[in-house]
Amino acid sequence: MTLQSIGTRQSTGILRLDQALGGGLIPGTLAVVMGATGIGKTQLGVSYAFTGQQQEQQTGILFDMTTRGDSQNQPEYAERMFGWKFRPRAMADHFEPAVVWNYEQIRSDYLHAFHRGGRRVTIADMQPEEWQEFKADLMRRLDQTIAFFYGNFVHGVRRCVIDGVEPTSKDSDSFQFHLFDYIYHQVLRKDYDWLARDLFRVHFRQQEPQVMAHPYDHKAIGGMLLYTSHEVMLDDLICRPIQSGDVLSNANTILLMGKTRIGNQIGRAIYVAKHRGSACEDVILPFRITERGFEFGD
Repeated sequence: MTLQSIGTRQSTGILRLDQALGGGLIPGTLAVVMGATGIGKTQLGVSYAFTGQQQEQQTGILFDMTTRGDSQNQPEYAERMFGWKFRPRAMADHFEPAVVWNYEQIRSDYLHAFHRGGRRVTIADMQPEEWQEFKADLMRRLDQTIAFFYGNFVHGVRRCVIDGVEPTSKDSDSFQFHLFDYIYHQVLRKDYDWLARDLFRVHFRQQEPQVMAHPYDHKAIGGMLLYTSHEVMLDDLICRPIQSGDVLSNANTILLMGKTRIGNQIGRAIYVAKHRGSACEDVILPFRITERGFEFGD
């Protein structure tokens, strides 16, 4: 296996949006898609993931961080929009290292990290003992989470979508952002051999020949975070201040999706608020969501 070139832009699967982005998203960077619930973020994420089949010959993966007991309907959107039937991966009690090298066993499209119906997403909502219990539960899930990402990357996946991040007053208060920060810096942006060490631990020496036979360049992997906002109207999102430590401050690309109002008509629009290192259009793009996905107006 040879390392993939990182020069190619990653298409979102939506031509008009790619044009606004100067050709698409930049591999090796983070794109944040921010907007109110129901505005179309998940459909955009599914479109981006599915387009990996055309560009990298592997569909992307979706990691769902919803904590309220339900998912974001990604499998439904994928099948309706593209005829794409998800191969879900379930959290297991035990991780078997050899599974990583078996394409049929490890290659999957979707993992729902939490099944904790009714849980809030802020640390302040928990008693200290609940927070300690949650952290212990999270550590038990990390092996499976790392295996999900690493196992897909060694088999050619080059894009991932992280969905289900719910709004809080401050990112630092959200345990979802604690997990996202770990995944982004310690999984997506880590050299493949060092990530393999984190995954295999005491079994690394035994697995090292396979690790070296399956290299990939983390700079070729694109990441998209779908972030639900309190704000509903696009104008409010555009005016939203970025706080120190806010995930938006570290994103290479920021796409804002919100409602618009002209007279008595409510519509939807998307705006490229930031696209570092690339030309982009400074226009607001009205769109509709149909059974087939996004449709843009003139």
